[in-house]
Amino acid sequence: MKRWTPKAIATEAKLLLIGIPVLLWTLIPVYHMALFAFSTKDSATSGHLWPTTPTLANFSTVFHQKHFYLDHFWQQLWNSLVIALSVGALTLFVATTAAFAISRLRVRGGRTVMNLALFTYFIPAAFLAVPMYKTMGNYGLLNSQWALILAMVTIASPYCIWVLKQASDKLPYELDEAARMDGASPLQLFRLVYLPLMVPSLVAVGTYSLLLAWNEYLYAFLLLSNDKSVTLAVALGNFLSADDSPWELLMATGLIYALPPAAIYYTFKRYMVGGLTAGAVKS
Repeated sequence: MKRWTPKAIATEAKLLLIGIPVLLWTLIPVYHMALFAFSTKDSATSGHLWPTTPTLANFSTVFHQKHFYLDHFWQQLWNSLVIALSVGALTLFVATTAAFAISRLRVRGGRTVMNLALFTYFIPAAFLAVPMYKTMGNYGLLNSQWALILAMVTIASPYCIWVLKQASDKLPYELDEAARMDGASPLQLFRLVYLPLMVPSLVAVGTYSLLLAWNEYLYAFLLLSNDKSVTLAVALGNFLSADDSPWELLMATGLIYALPPAAIYYTFKRYMVGGLTAGAVKS
């Protein structure tokens, strides 16, 4: 049984004083999104805490693409899914092999390369958008989904390599020596020893890179211009270009767009916490 001493009560009170405002700050935008999504255009700004006559008409309009801003809704949602999954898979491949080479094979100069890659995070990603645009133009990749995929893999990989390298350093090196004594090649060591033990961290960095690509707007806006090739995040921005924006449709579309990453996060959240902090504290 927990003893409620004055010190414990004071600690709990401090946590509540911090936690409740943070919770409200997080939930209020979601509440307003739902309020608009389930309201008609006239009742969305009526001042009620919840619409007197909630409606699903906005979602029907989105699903059936009955507004000119939603002409390619399903295609754009599919684009977002394909790009996010591709970024997650490629980032996992790059980060996993790089971390294995640096941590387990101990290639010469590997740690220096990793630290130089991490150094790129000192430069805000927005500052790299124009050079990235120029680079993709030089390779003829503009308005190709590969341009966005490669850009996001470039942004996500340094952090993912670092996380996996830190987690890999915690694995007993005696496992590698035992596998080598049994005649295991580096590829067999990677496949039979390294990967099974790294599953939590792999899930964590894969989820991180997938969500990063799913929510990306700036690079998607710069590198893709065709309505049929852009992601839904960019298409949502088109709603703001009109003087009389259909806010109820924007919020309904945004709510739909927010559901997949929320489901992914809550499915793998235990891996996210454990995997992203692996190696942060050494025993």
